[in-house]
Amino acid sequence: MHPTPGSFKSFSSNVFFFKMETCQSHNDLTPLWDRRSVPGFFIHISHADLRRRRSPPFINREVVISLKKRGSFDLYWSVLDELREENVRVYADAFVVLILGYWRLRNAEKAVEAFGRMKEYECKPNLAAYNVILHVLVKKDVILLALAVYSMMMKSNCRMGCDTFSVLIDGLCKSGMTQDALALFDEMTERGILPNRITYTVIMSGLCKAKRTHDAHRLFSLMKSSGCSPDSATYNALLDGFCKAGQIDEAFMLFKSFRDDGYNVGIRGFSCVIDGLIRAKRISEAEELFQKVFDVGLVPDLVLYSIMMRGFSEAGRMDEAVNMLRSMIEKGVMPDTQCYNMLIKGFCDVGLLDQARSLKLEISQTNQFPNTCTYTILICGLCRNGLLGEAQQIFNDMEKFGCSPSAVTFNTLIDGLCKAGKLEEAHLMLYKMEIGKNPSLFLRLSQGTDRVLDSASLQKLVENLVNSGLILKAYKLLMQLADCGVVPNIRTYNTLINGMCKAGQVNGGLKLFEELRLKGHLPDSVTYATLIEGLQRVGREGDAYKLFEQMNENGCKPSSSVYKTLMTWSCRRNKISIAFSLWLKYLKNVVGREGEALKLSEEYFEKGDLEKAVRSLLEMDIKLKDFDSGPYNILLVGLCQANRVEEAIKTFSILEEFSVVVSAAGCVKLINALCLKGQLNKAVEIFLYTMEKGYRLMPRICNNLLQVLLHSKDKSLLAFELVDKMKSMGYDLNSYLHHSTKSLLRDCYSVREMENVSSG
Repeated sequence: MHPTPGSFKSFSSNVFFFKMETCQSHNDLTPLWDRRSVPGFFIHISHADLRRRRSPPFINREVVISLKKRGSFDLYWSVLDELREENVRVYADAFVVLILGYWRLRNAEKAVEAFGRMKEYECKPNLAAYNVILHVLVKKDVILLALAVYSMMMKSNCRMGCDTFSVLIDGLCKSGMTQDALALFDEMTERGILPNRITYTVIMSGLCKAKRTHDAHRLFSLMKSSGCSPDSATYNALLDGFCKAGQIDEAFMLFKSFRDDGYNVGIRGFSCVIDGLIRAKRISEAEELFQKVFDVGLVPDLVLYSIMMRGFSEAGRMDEAVNMLRSMIEKGVMPDTQCYNMLIKGFCDVGLLDQARSLKLEISQTNQFPNTCTYTILICGLCRNGLLGEAQQIFNDMEKFGCSPSAVTFNTLIDGLCKAGKLEEAHLMLYKMEIGKNPSLFLRLSQGTDRVLDSASLQKLVENLVNSGLILKAYKLLMQLADCGVVPNIRTYNTLINGMCKAGQVNGGLKLFEELRLKGHLPDSVTYATLIEGLQRVGREGDAYKLFEQMNENGCKPSSSVYKTLMTWSCRRNKISIAFSLWLKYLKNVVGREGEALKLSEEYFEKGDLEKAVRSLLEMDIKLKDFDSGPYNILLVGLCQANRVEEAIKTFSILEEFSVVVSAAGCVKLINALCLKGQLNKAVEIFLYTMEKGYRLMPRICNNLLQVLLHSKDKSLLAFELVDKMKSMGYDLNSYLHHSTKSLLRDCYSVREMENVSSG
């Protein structure tokens, strides 16, 4: 005999199993136990039945599928309400089914709401419930809320397993919080929980994403030595990481070692390495490896074809890129919009806009549709080619085509307007991005005030909401920030500030700077560097240095570009000592620079021995991976501008000695300074250096040098040798040499001929 609703209290069992079934004679769902009762469905299972089953009976794929297919969530909730009214205990697995059902319908908000309402039914989340909701939160990229739920999980003394940590580590890695992921990994092992294959794979992916490929490889070795066997996802994660980090030779070695280990590298592995080769501009090797895919019996998929098309497009080989598209269609692999976008970008990059427009039309013929990216690429190409009016028309028509402009679209058009000198229109475009947006878009999250919350305050707010049981409110808050639509980002402001500064409207740039801070954006190093450059350009040196000091006060560490901007302007004002001191100051704050070496270099400089100061600094600096030749070139240019030519020549020689490439600008300044000093042999030497390095200097520089040589009685022969060298290097002398230079060459040649005849 089946129980009736009124017998809930007397029914001894306190575990229930929801199951859904369609009646043959009814369109709706009816309870198995009583087809005449209120809508509901359940079967009671005794404790003994539960003990006989290893896994909770509720987490049943058929039940979740039934919920998904029939949308019977209201029915489910009504049964839960009946059980609560009858004081029947509701177990957590009932909510696991509910959360999974919502998640499979892609309704994350309802899934979070279901988890948050467990307390209403006096139901304490179990491990399965926590793991499911953590999975949902990580997939929705609300890692702050996931961490808050994890904290809640720890306070409840829930016994965690490897799956819990794997989900959280994955979320942290994807959010760029690699160090936090490693800390959680250590916490996991300290608790005696052994990482599984998934855990190792996600942490390796995170390390690779953070450019810590060697750490990832060490973890891979540890994984194998611990007896945990890698799978294809693990191998491919490591291959992909090395390739994207630009370590393509190491990736090839891994590729070979994996095969030696008996792992058959599939199409995914080949795609990783081919992608790495293309990123490294080694297109011919990528073509060879692509051919090998066919040789080993594999069939290229959409991803691999897309990679090859991108490679050809970036190399400007558009005919081959289009042939690849036609080939994949012939082989039954249908291109998606992204494939077409790559080709459209390729055509825009080489200025073939008609072909780009034609491909945009072709997209719809393959049952695909142009997307926001398609229109953004076209807008960028049109702006680059000076067709701003057409770019604006496409922008205005986007919504008619069912596409909403993204932040990138706005930024592209704002940049185009700034470069065209249309600053007012660019400014209006910025405000257009903000129209109709909620104030919370700018992180004005505090109640009733204008105070802007930083990330730490936001995290604390989320934790407080979760601890108060307001999980759904926390989720909505974070999703509102993530899915608020198109809002100006820091790049938008940087583009507009740069446009204003270049137009001499520095005050307008400073006003925007204050505006972005009020709206919750944190100025980055690019913002400060742009404004400092703008202030220096209009002679407001004091204000530039005040802004520089303000950077540290506001928690923004000045980047090397900021220091180089200040160095450049110091050199232009003949303040070489200040420029050198600035670079020393930057290096003192960089990890890996030796304090004693910097101190020694500083002492040399204070004594006026620039040669020893530069040499000692280079000996230390060049050993490090992030060596930057920029400051040394700035100093070289500054010495030339200050007419300290001998010191400039010594600096040039030291840079050559250490194989540091001198910039074209440095060479030009040095050639001009040497010509003025009459050191023509050295000037010719520097010009030959530029040709060796592949620089093609402006005709004015070359003509000036040749004319100085030709006007000098004993250096005219050098001029002819230089002309011969230029001819051998592919210079078009007819168009490159000025009329006056050609005339001098003819006159000198005639004089030489006459001298030869006389001596004969």
